[in-house]
Amino acid sequence: MKKSLGAKTLIFPTPVWVVASYDKKGRPNAATVAWGGICNSRPPSVAVSLRKSRYSYDNIIDRKAFTLNVPCAKQIKIADYCGIASGKNADKFSKTGITAVKSAIVDAPYIQEFPMILECRLLNTFELGAHTQFVGEIMDVKVDENMLGKEGLPDILKIRPALFCPEVFAYHEVGDYIGRAFSIGKEIT
Repeated sequence: MKKSLGAKTLIFPTPVWVVASYDKKGRPNAATVAWGGICNSRPPSVAVSLRKSRYSYDNIIDRKAFTLNVPCAKQIKIADYCGIASGKNADKFSKTGITAVKSAIVDAPYIQEFPMILECRLLNTFELGAHTQFVGEIMDVKVDENMLGKEGLPDILKIRPALFCPEVFAYHEVGDYIGRAFSIGKEIT
């Protein structure tokens, strides 16, 4: 029997992404988000949600751009710090030792040390209630070469992205390979 838990932000897993942007003075900021995912194929787009009270909110609105930086599991302390400290009061880059790199594609920095980056141009915003959803067109994906698989695409087991479990407030790593998408289900006939 299943137990009803009510309406909660409870689904496994959610990403641990660090959104990077520039503030009005041109200083880089990094904010960790978990409310996000791919939301469109053409143009390739991603959605992330932030509260209006977050320092990054105005940065993204003003610059019309952001980057999504995917930390690996061993970088979870940095990602967690970027989620609990405010860019209003702290220089998260100097405090954590991460490096802001100016994107040549969008008006936002990315984090050099993180293995995977999405450079995004703001397409749209949607007021959802407590959060505003930012939809960004993915203009480029950058991945450390040593994190690519034999097909030349990101290898999830090399990157080992951190995952967040809402309501439980826990971080986890990606697990083992279990089968090929759009193929393994064909075994059911």
